[in-house]
Amino acid sequence: QVQLVESGGGLVQPGGSLRLSCAASGDIFSIYRMGWYRQAPGKQRELVALQIKDGTTNYADSVKGRFTISRDNAKNTADLQMNSLKPDDTAVYYCTALITTTRSTNDYWGQGTQVTVSS
Repeated sequence: QVQLVESGGGLVQPGGSLRLSCAASGDIFSIYRMGWYRQAPGKQRELVALQIKDGTTNYADSVKGRFTISRDNAKNTADLQMNSLKPDDTAVYYCTALITTTRSTNDYWGQGTQVTVSS
């Protein structure tokens, strides 16, 4: 079995920063990509940032220049540094990873962590 565990969410004022962390554990042979999605109330889940194993990154236009994703391939972790946060960034943030185990390759998701940007 594979688990993704997120941490680091919370309440922050506009303009502030938060760092989210995601750790993958279990029967992991390799991880091709890791990243973050978010879902605000009443909205669809949307991509925030992804990083491929070779270092290639992809960001939503709304977070470019403010958010940075970083991976530690040896530790199977992915962090999301979020700066200059805005109220529109308020959402539940989900870690995701495309993981190959000894049996198969699948997308896995964490349980989500709440980020609230408010004064």
